Amino acid sequence: MRAFRLDSDMTTMRGTFYPTGWMVLMFPGEDAARDAAQLLAREGIAQDAMMFLTPQDVRQHLVGATGDDKLVPSAGTEGDTVRKFTDLAAQGQHGLMIHVPHQKDADRVMELLKDAPITYGQRYRTLVIEDLVA
Repeated sequence: MRAFRLDSDMTTMRGTFYPTGWMVLMFPGEDAARDAAQLLAREGIAQDAMMFLTPQDVRQHLVGATGDDKLVPSAGTEGDTVRKFTDLAAQGQHGLMIHVPHQKDADRVMELLKDAPITYGQRYRTLVIEDLVA
């Protein structure tokens, strides 16, 4: 698992966080997120297909480079989704991003993590944000 790095292909043209082909899962703490990543790695999910998100990463990179809580208005649900991630990060929750370009990849990850303490999860597809755990 690698540290989170926001790439330009993870945002919309307006700068809103929208990492197509990735799922973002939130966990109650750092240990739970790291345990989930270790389980996935043991089951063959590539280390470079996973990124660890600290609460600071969420505040600084998902919300905006300044680290403030002002989001760019959005016509879709992307802004609401980032607000939810921000609220959970403020509670000390950590995240795990997993590259899941195909439905079978997402299904496999969710099956492997069926007993993990995921508090919130979203999968970003082209033009669709799919609730995994609400």
